[in-house]
Amino acid sequence: MPTLNWIGKEKVISHHQDVPYRVLEHKYGFTAVNGEQNEPTNSGNKIIHGDNLEALKSLLPEYEGKVKCIYIDPPYNTGNKDWVYNDNVDHPKMQKWLQNTLKAKAENKDATVAIDDLTRHDKWLCMMYPRLKLLQKLLDENGAIFISIDDNEQANLKMICDEIFGIRNFVGTYFWYKSGTPPNLSHKIKRNIEYVICYSKTPNSNKFTGVQKTSKSDDPITKPQNSYKELTFKPKSLTIGLKDGTIKAGTYGTAKFPNELLNDLIIKDGTNQNEVRFRNRFIWVQDKLNEELENETLVKINSKSLVISYKKQNYAKEVPPNFIDSSVGVDTTENAGRMLNDIFGKKVFDFPKPPSLIEYIANFLCEKDDIILDSFAGSGTTAHAVLNLNKQDGGNRKFILVEMEDYANDITAERVKRVAKGYGEGKKAVEGTGGAFDYYELGLPLFDENQNLNEEVGLPKIREYIWFSETRTSFAEPNAENYFLGKIEESVYYFIYEKDRLTTLDYDALELIKTKGEQYIIYADNCLLPKEFMAKKNIIFKKIPRDITRF
Repeated sequence: MPTLNWIGKEKVISHHQDVPYRVLEHKYGFTAVNGEQNEPTNSGNKIIHGDNLEALKSLLPEYEGKVKCIYIDPPYNTGNKDWVYNDNVDHPKMQKWLQNTLKAKAENKDATVAIDDLTRHDKWLCMMYPRLKLLQKLLDENGAIFISIDDNEQANLKMICDEIFGIRNFVGTYFWYKSGTPPNLSHKIKRNIEYVICYSKTPNSNKFTGVQKTSKSDDPITKPQNSYKELTFKPKSLTIGLKDGTIKAGTYGTAKFPNELLNDLIIKDGTNQNEVRFRNRFIWVQDKLNEELENETLVKINSKSLVISYKKQNYAKEVPPNFIDSSVGVDTTENAGRMLNDIFGKKVFDFPKPPSLIEYIANFLCEKDDIILDSFAGSGTTAHAVLNLNKQDGGNRKFILVEMEDYANDITAERVKRVAKGYGEGKKAVEGTGGAFDYYELGLPLFDENQNLNEEVGLPKIREYIWFSETRTSFAEPNAENYFLGKIEESVYYFIYEKDRLTTLDYDALELIKTKGEQYIIYADNCLLPKEFMAKKNIIFKKIPRDITRF
């Protein structure tokens, strides 16, 4: 498979592994009913302010392999310094990240590749690669990622996604009609379209579902290129727009398109009174006809040529087309901008995405309780979309947003608050969706520069991390037993740790083990128990900090 090489790639391929794991510090909760509160809402909805690379890593213990849908709208590499997304690669935060990433760790010497050696595209790829690596880890086995992108990096993004997600997992490229009035920035082309590329986590046969088809007209039940078949229609299965009476068996239609009635047709009260058989170039076989009739599809005869048509009452949702516009209910960025202005009463953000785009995409594969993540959250469109979907069908989908810029609280979170509670006045008033979320900042790293546990983090966060690393499940602090973490599937977990002294797993320490299980996983600084005894009692010792899993 062809791969993309760029200056600095070798420095960032495994950079996601070197990023420190930071704890999430809860700042406040919010509910549509009560507003802000100090206590967590435990709603499962999160808005995180901080660098998205570090934030994604902080999500791994709880969410690895659990996110059904990821939508990201990363900064486009246009070089426009005045754009509100500030996507220019000379942004101070990008410079700081590159400086830390591309410097040699040994002796504080500069790396072979310095910042000044990187081109604009190289820098953008260095920024995106480790983030995509972590997003891939967070995806559910049946999940998919959707990435908005423009012409500047579309080809490069496709190649690094082929490498990270696998070329066999490339679903395709959707083309969103983003603007009816694009700016005249080029003398050669107006850019009405924006790309949304999609990858699944694994090759699978899961079907994406788009909008539900509707039809005002009848569809023919025959096709000229089909082979001839016979179909039998049970009494009263046809809707017939002809006078009562009997139509004799024979050939009807035209010489080019004959329609053969194989037995007499008796019509009364707009339907067939008897079982009747036709021979024609039908699109259905008998089993398919029976299935359609059971699903209340209307099968009709409206002319003396006895041409048969049908009209579905209940169309199944179709696989979505690769073109996304108003025909599938998706707005443009102009509509999105007006909506955001209505929410805040003024302009606060340029070029926001419409919630309808995220709603449409999420419905491709998400059930009512799935998790949707956006690690370039911007104005909070993804959360808005999730709240809309939950209001529409009573679902309990969860959103996770990450935003590194300073407006994370004043715009991103504030939008979600207003959407949940309702906004606008008079005729422009919009009813609230309801909902809740918790707002977090990135806290201290769990491990210090010497890879020891950072005790400033606090023991509760350390215990939570250990439990996550072992079980991949949410942690609930036990009310009894010192050092006890919990029990799952007959495995019992203990974390024997003290801030100011070393701990030892010995026979005395075993007196602390009160919960019974088939297997015991016990963390301590040292172990003095004989190996034979531990094997007999199914005890697994893990040394602090050496054997703690690093994310």
